[in-house]
Amino acid sequence: MHKQRFLQLALHARALRFGEFTLKSGRKSPYFFNAGRFDSGRLLTGLAACYADAIEAAEVEFDLLFGPAYKGIPLATALGVEFARRGRDLPLAFNRKEAKDHGEGGNLIGAPLDGRRVLIVDDVITAGTAIREALGLIAGAGGSGAGVVVALDRQEVLDEADPSRRSAAQSVAQDTGVPVIAVANLHDLLAFAGENAELVDHRDQLLAYRARYGTNG
Repeated sequence: MHKQRFLQLALHARALRFGEFTLKSGRKSPYFFNAGRFDSGRLLTGLAACYADAIEAAEVEFDLLFGPAYKGIPLATALGVEFARRGRDLPLAFNRKEAKDHGEGGNLIGAPLDGRRVLIVDDVITAGTAIREALGLIAGAGGSGAGVVVALDRQEVLDEADPSRRSAAQSVAQDTGVPVIAVANLHDLLAFAGENAELVDHRDQLLAYRARYGTNG
């Protein structure tokens, strides 16, 4: 039930909205997701519980949480607190956008990554660039990528001209061998919209968007 619980929470927080939105890619989307709207302790607590449920369902093995700057930092931190509440105290690390040349220095903060199986926690995968950079940082610090978990997988192609029609999440998983877990995806959103009287009018637009930009798998 974590998928429906997450989507309902996202609606309540206005992290998930419907209408017409221009994405960074230039595409006109009938929906928009902004994890920055989970902006209170209660909302982050609810979101972290959804992440934790999705991770446990995926049965991925890991022993450290990593939050890429910037949105990944509060998400990984909230998730660490949720796992501690469930009886598992996990180390936590994150990166700076720019390396620090004084104090402790470097661009990594938190627990050491050396020898750790690292789960990357972020909001979405747009092009996969930030995740690949995080995997490089983790490898450079002696860790290994165990998985990536995001809130929402849009399940849309990176490049319409690419016959493989891979999404960003599929591209990352196939190119790096690191599994990508999503709390929910576009398929789940379509099912949710079909069962929600307030959203059913948006379902046709969602279907049309998926027909044009959706992945093959």
